[in-house]
Amino acid sequence: MAGYMSGYVMGIDNGSQSTKVAIYDFEGNEVAFGAFELKETLSPEPGVVIHPDDDLWDSVYGAMKNCLANFTGNPQEIAGIGLCTIRCCRVLLKEDGQLAYPVISWMDSRLNKPYVHSDDQVKYVTTTSGYLGFRLTGELKDTAANYEVHWPLDHKTLDWSKDEEVFKAYGLKREMVFTLVKPGEKLGTLRRELADALGLNPDIPVVATANDKAVEALGSGIKHDGTIMISLGTFISSMLLRNQYKENAVNFFPTLACIPFKYVYESTGIRRGMWTVSWFKKLIGEELVTEAGKLGVSEEEYLNRKAQEVPVGSDGLITILDWLSTPSEPYRKGIMMGFDQRHTKFHIYRSILEAISYNIKNNIDDMLAEIDVTLNDVVVIGGGSKSDLMMQIIADLFGLPVHRREGSSVACLGAAICVCQHLSIYSDFYDAVETMVKTQKTFLPNPNNHVLYNTVNDTVVKQVRKHTDEIFKLTHPIFN
Repeated sequence: MAGYMSGYVMGIDNGSQSTKVAIYDFEGNEVAFGAFELKETLSPEPGVVIHPDDDLWDSVYGAMKNCLANFTGNPQEIAGIGLCTIRCCRVLLKEDGQLAYPVISWMDSRLNKPYVHSDDQVKYVTTTSGYLGFRLTGELKDTAANYEVHWPLDHKTLDWSKDEEVFKAYGLKREMVFTLVKPGEKLGTLRRELADALGLNPDIPVVATANDKAVEALGSGIKHDGTIMISLGTFISSMLLRNQYKENAVNFFPTLACIPFKYVYESTGIRRGMWTVSWFKKLIGEELVTEAGKLGVSEEEYLNRKAQEVPVGSDGLITILDWLSTPSEPYRKGIMMGFDQRHTKFHIYRSILEAISYNIKNNIDDMLAEIDVTLNDVVVIGGGSKSDLMMQIIADLFGLPVHRREGSSVACLGAAICVCQHLSIYSDFYDAVETMVKTQKTFLPNPNNHVLYNTVNDTVVKQVRKHTDEIFKLTHPIFN
């Protein structure tokens, strides 16, 4: 390490359901954590999904306060703040930087098309990182690595296109967008009134990161393409770090990494992935709360303990995760098949976890079929990674070691690594990752389970939809 002998860095992870904030020492040890829930998004009409009020900023400020309340060190020794936010959103701002319209969620169908200027109040069009960076610093700057679809970004320079026709194709003018910086560069200095209110150093820098999944990839510690990261959240996806952009990819999305001029290849994801677990917990309801309370454990831990008693493969109960159909296949619905007298609610729960694992494995295999990569191990992050049962299922299915990282949020850690890059604490991003990312536990595959899971996957899971699609095409017009 160079330049700094001791101190702390803060990482902000603004997600779809909550904002998380963590403080780390320069070696990556988490010393404080806080979170703040977001409100439910609003859908005032079909296809429209917006965040209410000024919810994103309220959650960021609330999480920073909650984290600092749990911090026993000296806030004046926090040397920088890294900002990571939800990707693929659109934020419309007035000339004074206030919202001209509620923040448009990544789930909003309008984001499938370029921006259309229809409100003269709108002076700036930006992302969540641009908006929240402005709220933190007052600067009209944003990270280049949070601009992907329908933005006039030049990937070769990580700056805006110099072609006015390109801007016009995206419904924008140069004066409507923020100045771009790269991950690890400074967005600005924290506003003085915020620094005073939070007890932070008045010249503390706020540092750019990337899109949230790329920041997760950095914070999960993947440094080469032999390791893949699986993110088990509301939206489940996986990412590989690569050196080149790939044109016309079919089974994955090449996106900008949190290391400038690198890329992460993101597999096809699972919409409403771990949401399916929450859905099932609500179905069980009060009984689950009562039984978990008797044991003094969380509801999910209770389910995991009971599901561990269920045989691998859930005694033939197989779930297909189509709880949220895609626009191209609107007729698809979720499936649970193979019920008999052996099956309990814990079979259903385990079957859902196995279904998530089959789905992401098949999506990853489709991605790997397009590129020359052999996997050596897997890193699993997100809320689902807290389940030993889920981690073991993934290890057994892939037949590879599966690692759970330490800490409350790898995106917070990835943001903190970007701060360390800005402060020149380490020689580069890779050097920082080597020291700051730590493994909590590794799960090794069971060879017998590996054979069973892959037999079920190849002979049943991969074959189901060609039969069930025809049935659902018949039911779709009746019930939709």
